[in-house]
Amino acid sequence: MRLFKILFWCLWRIWFYCLAIIPIIVLFPLVLLSLSKESWYPFFFKIARFWAHFILWGSGFYYSVKAEQKIKPHKSYMFIANHTSMTDIMLMLAVVKNPFVFVGKKELEKIPIFGLFYKRAVISVDRDCPKSRIEVYEHAQRRIGQELSICIFPEGKVPDDESVVLDSFKGGAFNLAIEHKLPIVPMTFYDNKERFSYTFFSGAPGRLRVKIHSFLETDKLKDSDKKALREQARDIILHELKSDKAYMKTTLKAKKQ
Repeated sequence: MRLFKILFWCLWRIWFYCLAIIPIIVLFPLVLLSLSKESWYPFFFKIARFWAHFILWGSGFYYSVKAEQKIKPHKSYMFIANHTSMTDIMLMLAVVKNPFVFVGKKELEKIPIFGLFYKRAVISVDRDCPKSRIEVYEHAQRRIGQELSICIFPEGKVPDDESVVLDSFKGGAFNLAIEHKLPIVPMTFYDNKERFSYTFFSGAPGRLRVKIHSFLETDKLKDSDKKALREQARDIILHELKSDKAYMKTTLKAKKQ
């Protein structure tokens, strides 16, 4: 039985990565064209959403969304969520229809083929370089001026320890949100850690649940409110995760291993 599971995990993981690469290869000229001008980004975003759905559905995932507040079309937001899996990126693209730009790690630009598109589609940041962080703010301001939204996973990275319920939040998302008066949209991803964690021999197809929480307005906030806003956003997602039996069961299982 264990041998069968290992074989399934190997084949399924390889299939997942193949699904990620196939659309990029097939649509290579179209994707490259859509990224040749910043003003064409909304068209690229549609391709990215197709890519995300293609991977999720092809891998046997489907998702359900519970929203406490509706996202309005043609409005800029700061989208944030907990980060436990590679599927977080696909799920965010699948769920959110408003065109947004990810802020992500600069190191991913080095990945063959993927990095070519990544550095054109994402606001990349070198967290060890103060100059890079300043450039992120300038780039984000330009994108927001184009009526795009921003998406940041405020934990900064997927925690190495899967028993961590929710890692501490970095301040970047909240600094940008206050500076540009963007409503913050906290989102909870419950099942991604269980379904497709970074542990190779784990996971299974199934449902990915998402909750879109009530927005945190920033139009009346000042720089001095950044820390409180960051903690408020983290508390919302942390409380939701701790209240979910399935998520805590997965986290407790990782702690015992």
